[in-house]
Amino acid sequence: MLKSMTAYGRSECQTREKIFSAEIKSVNNRFKDIILRLPRNFQEVERDLKSIISSRISRGRIEISVQSEDTGGESSYNLELNIPLVKSYMKLFSQLEEDFGVEKRIQADTLLKMNDVILYRAAELNVEELKPTLEGLINSAIDSLDMMKIKEGEAIEADFKIRLGLLDEYVSEVENRSPDLIEEYRNRLQTNIKRMLEDISVDENRLAQEVAFFAERSDITEEVVRIRSHLKQFYEYLALDDALGRRLEFLIQEINREVNTLGTKASDPLVTGIVVEMKAELEKMREQVQNVE
Repeated sequence: MLKSMTAYGRSECQTREKIFSAEIKSVNNRFKDIILRLPRNFQEVERDLKSIISSRISRGRIEISVQSEDTGGESSYNLELNIPLVKSYMKLFSQLEEDFGVEKRIQADTLLKMNDVILYRAAELNVEELKPTLEGLINSAIDSLDMMKIKEGEAIEADFKIRLGLLDEYVSEVENRSPDLIEEYRNRLQTNIKRMLEDISVDENRLAQEVAFFAERSDITEEVVRIRSHLKQFYEYLALDDALGRRLEFLIQEINREVNTLGTKASDPLVTGIVVEMKAELEKMREQVQNVE
């Protein structure tokens, strides 16, 4: 099963105090590069969360952003009186009454309106207790990402199979053309000799040796066998549930090597044209495989 490296996923979960959401994006990369962005004060679980991501994704550049917001239920802030400041204010009011006869009528709401009388402290979150929640959030986001990876991978696999079929057809065309090349070479060589040496009879033994040498030099049996073996292995890899990008990339390189040899051995315009088409298909596959995990 192929998986594309380019995909997007999202997940969300809620606790009594917080709503957590995670967005994950992945793009193609030769290696594995994980970028995790967490809310402030959650850095202590970063290593564990990255370990989960790394265990489930084998290749690509992965960016995950985790956000949190209050549920609006139980307050996430602790309110405290600034006792030292309140005492200072009360002392000041008492001094006004004693020194200037100002009647002291201090209401609670008056005090509460004064700057810094109430201290707002964010409620401390127990990150260790939230760790299972965050792990579940990350796993759900990766599940969502995987769904898109598989869908994109199916499209890439279908494209690969079309091109593999074309390559197999091209190999058959070259293979069927090979015997004709030898006979055409023999006739061409015989005609050229007769034209150059009109009054001298052709040495059939010598001619046979030259044709045999050409046949040996242009024999493509090994290349055809290896290409077909690589094509078969490509199909077998497509059936595996594993990270396949690098293996498929290697196979494409090996097929391309054999195709180059075909072009070198078979000095024929028709075969040359077929080789060009084969290399074009392999280049399209090479571009596609860059996006396979």
